[in-house]
Amino acid sequence: MSSETPPSASRSVIEAKSIDWVPLDERRGRPTSLFPLWFMSNANLTTLATGMVGIALGANFAASALAILAGVAVGTVFTAFHSAQGPQLGLPQMIQSRAQFGYRGVVVICLVVVASIVGFNIFNQMLAADVVSVATGVDLPKVWYLVITGLALTLAVIGYHWIHRVQKWLTWVFLATFGVFTVAAIVFLPLPSGELDLSTPNWPAFLVQFGASAAYALGWAPYVSDYSRYLPPQTSPRKATFYTYTGVVVGAAWLMLLGALVAALFHGVAPIEAVRSAADELWSGSGTVLLLAALPALITVVTVNIYAAAIEIITVVDSFRPLTPTRRVRVQACVGVGIAGLLGAELSTGAFLDAFGSFLVVLLYVLVPWTSVNLVDYYFVRRGHYAVAEIFRPDGVYGRWGWRGLLAYAIGIVAMVPFVVTGWYVGPIAQLMGGADVALFAGLSASAIAYLLLARTLDLSEERAQAALDRATTGVEAVSFTA
Repeated sequence: MSSETPPSASRSVIEAKSIDWVPLDERRGRPTSLFPLWFMSNANLTTLATGMVGIALGANFAASALAILAGVAVGTVFTAFHSAQGPQLGLPQMIQSRAQFGYRGVVVICLVVVASIVGFNIFNQMLAADVVSVATGVDLPKVWYLVITGLALTLAVIGYHWIHRVQKWLTWVFLATFGVFTVAAIVFLPLPSGELDLSTPNWPAFLVQFGASAAYALGWAPYVSDYSRYLPPQTSPRKATFYTYTGVVVGAAWLMLLGALVAALFHGVAPIEAVRSAADELWSGSGTVLLLAALPALITVVTVNIYAAAIEIITVVDSFRPLTPTRRVRVQACVGVGIAGLLGAELSTGAFLDAFGSFLVVLLYVLVPWTSVNLVDYYFVRRGHYAVAEIFRPDGVYGRWGWRGLLAYAIGIVAMVPFVVTGWYVGPIAQLMGGADVALFAGLSASAIAYLLLARTLDLSEERAQAALDRATTGVEAVSFTA
């Protein structure tokens, strides 16, 4: 793993890096750049639709709002702490996870992440195509899927730095449009009677909305550090955590609360129609303008997902057949992910909110044990000390299969089963609790405790000795967590 980049690579508009370590001479930027990136990644109509889940299940606006705020606040904690790993290690999130799950064992997590990313992109593209169809009156979803995928894929191929730039520009566009709409909707569109009453909350609906909001915020965790890994290693972990946390919370909470508001105003109406109807009530004809203003954000969130999923795909292939992560490999992976999302959108049918709510719940279940293991390892077991070069060696100190991480992950999944609430299965403890879903807390606790106990047998002295040897032979510096 060389720390030098060929001159041609540094001059090219298209990013060359994917799963490889980012050398120090390519690190630049400030942690403040993480706020607009994650704000705009959440400030879109898919997020708004997530905020409509509780209303659709019978909760009122007040209960939905509390569930949204609590869910986003909890889910973002884990996402933000993962983001701080990027500048410290200069590695994508799943590559770093080889230290817990093994060179090949991480594939189990990668496949889960790719499935979740493609799932998100299917919903993103469905909404984006609906926006174009409603705004133009031309109902050609397959054509719109192609256009949306093409635009998103182009930006994903160009890569990291341009994704950050575009998200920063779009932040101002969003504030100028949805900011005005949100204030006007709060002032001039009164809620129906009973929407602010908390005397008899619908607890199952509240908990589903909480879980959906937490899952949405947590969904970025497996690749959040992919978007901070070019920052200098001197970047304060606290600042990286803060700007990621605030970006996600402000963007996600704002749009979810707005989704709950329009859902309460227009019960049973699809997300696109609810937004347009609300805007048209304020200013006749403004609904179409507002929807078109929301379209770029939907396209760029597809970009963010394509870029990250491509890195996961390369990680999967490299885990079984080592490859050189060239620019061409990254472009090919991006194209593959884009096509998968395109085909998924074209083949998808059914009610959007029902399908999306179920998807988010399952996503929460499968990601919670991973985030627990990864964060416990980084902050409490190894405290950020990793032999970076060893992560790229199949027979290195981290091994091919990290049985401790995999076992702790499995324990977390099993621990959640009695507490889960899905459309096809409700765990026995969840039934006793009247359908309350607290599986998140069971999975987090079980995986964390299991990994802490299993990690007591880790030989960290061998790992740190290898890190010193790597510095002498390759020039790759060991990286440590600094508060």
